[in-house]
Amino acid sequence: MELHLNDYTLHFPPNTKKSPHLHLPKSPNYFRRRRNRSCKTQISSAVRVSAVVAAPEQSGGKMVVELVGAFNELTERMDNSVLSTSSSRLLFKTLKLCIPILQSLPLAPDGRSPISKALSVAVILADLQMDAEVISTGLLREVLEAGAISIYDVRDRIGTSTAHLMHESLRVKHMALKVEVLDDDSATALRKFCLTYYDVRALVLDLAIKLDMMRHLDYLPRYRQQMIALEVMKLHAPLAHAIGTNLLSLELEDLSFRYMFPYSYLYLDAWLRSHESGNKPLIDICKEQLLQSLKSDPLLNGMVSKISVEGRYKSRYSTMKKLLRDGRKLEEVNDILGLRVVLTPISGVDETEIGEKACYRAREVVQSLWEEIPSRSKDYILRPKANGYRSLHMAVDTSENGRTRPLMEIQIRTAEMDMLASGGQASHALYKGGVTDPEEARHLKAIMIAAAELAALRLRDFPSANQKGLDIDKRGRVFRLLDKNGDGKISIGELMEVMEELGAPGDDAREMMQLVDSNSDGFLSSDEFDIFQNQVEFIRNLEDRDDHYQTLLNAKLQSANDTGFIQLYSKEQVVEVILASRTIKNGLTH
Repeated sequence: MELHLNDYTLHFPPNTKKSPHLHLPKSPNYFRRRRNRSCKTQISSAVRVSAVVAAPEQSGGKMVVELVGAFNELTERMDNSVLSTSSSRLLFKTLKLCIPILQSLPLAPDGRSPISKALSVAVILADLQMDAEVISTGLLREVLEAGAISIYDVRDRIGTSTAHLMHESLRVKHMALKVEVLDDDSATALRKFCLTYYDVRALVLDLAIKLDMMRHLDYLPRYRQQMIALEVMKLHAPLAHAIGTNLLSLELEDLSFRYMFPYSYLYLDAWLRSHESGNKPLIDICKEQLLQSLKSDPLLNGMVSKISVEGRYKSRYSTMKKLLRDGRKLEEVNDILGLRVVLTPISGVDETEIGEKACYRAREVVQSLWEEIPSRSKDYILRPKANGYRSLHMAVDTSENGRTRPLMEIQIRTAEMDMLASGGQASHALYKGGVTDPEEARHLKAIMIAAAELAALRLRDFPSANQKGLDIDKRGRVFRLLDKNGDGKISIGELMEVMEELGAPGDDAREMMQLVDSNSDGFLSSDEFDIFQNQVEFIRNLEDRDDHYQTLLNAKLQSANDTGFIQLYSKEQVVEVILASRTIKNGLTH
């Protein structure tokens, strides 16, 4: 039997328990990497390359590769507003402490290496634009919980404020133990307690750890998955809403929904995926279609200087809640798909008036593309909400060629209206998190804002003439951190010092110097080090691709039956899944 994955052909020996072997595409030059894994199936990856990548063999060189790759991956995700010189140094120092310890630890219960697990949490925090102190604490949590260092070591080797945040995050970790029964009332009270008495950054860190855990729950028995999912649904997802981290809250809700009600999740997910065209989501198709129409409209372009369109899917969890609450059919939910049009009017004396006219013109463009559902349309520009919210809301039917598609909600507003709407998100988030009293919401909002401002001040640099240049070249940061004497090149002594800080023999630096020092002058220039960084990035991309195919393969293997057959889901087979899900649903309701 064969499983085709793009350029790869995976052969499964019939009637045998041997691992599958991978037939690679023929190529004169290709790069192959093998990794030991805890799972039953092992896979080797091969990718064609135009040149041979030289990789260090000694432990010190390998740890420097991991150090440079991890530092670049995190800093490239961070905005310049949170990535200062001092925060770069803190992150670099933390990675030097964590990497050798994490590489020496055994695999985590979910089968991942500890360094992969720690970096997954750090990446979530970097994507949320948390400061380096929070990201460093996220990396150190894995080391601390393994018993490799103490909180006093964190204080002495990293800093007092990081140790304080670590202590706070450990307090948050055990917050669910404060109540005996996690019902609605106790969960609401516990969320209010957390928002009032804990550092908001410690809450975000705990939520990032919970999200990473929820993404890797498959190794646990079903009852444990459901117990964890229930706690996340009751406590952590609403808490993520309350502190405004919507990306966390939506994924936490969806993952909890998936583990608690797998058949309902499959039914809803399959229905949404059935509306995708090929591998492209429907929301992206509609977004591009609308943006192109708006930009090509001469009347609208005469009123605005910028047009942006953002799209989103309503989460599976929110969709199911609406179906159960209102008793609607899926086709009747008008905000499963959503687009937001933001218009920036041309500068002038009547910007507000021009902006409003532009919004109405954009609505006419939408009406020319899709059929509007009048009963679902609302004009909050003409009649603003009590809190001052202004926008045009409309629902449209995107069905075409006899193919039924879900209704789509479209919001149209100016940049000023969007800014005012975003300014009210903190109060709305607190409401979604279970804080319904307006006075209490204002009090908690003030606490959260003050804590965030204090966190931003802790790692802010004093203005300097070099700061602008430092912010432009993020890739050059790691070179400057290794070039300790600031002479514009990395010497063998500086490289040996880094190796020793990583716990490796200093002599390993000589092997790395030979590999990277292309002109053999005994120093690494910024150009030579940049070539090395490109090689590190290439290797890490191969690892990501290998992980992607490993995940894909594991998903297919889970559906294999005793004969070795693997179910491959095509678009036509998704329809079969929907019909099967409806049969299951009818069986449960009758």
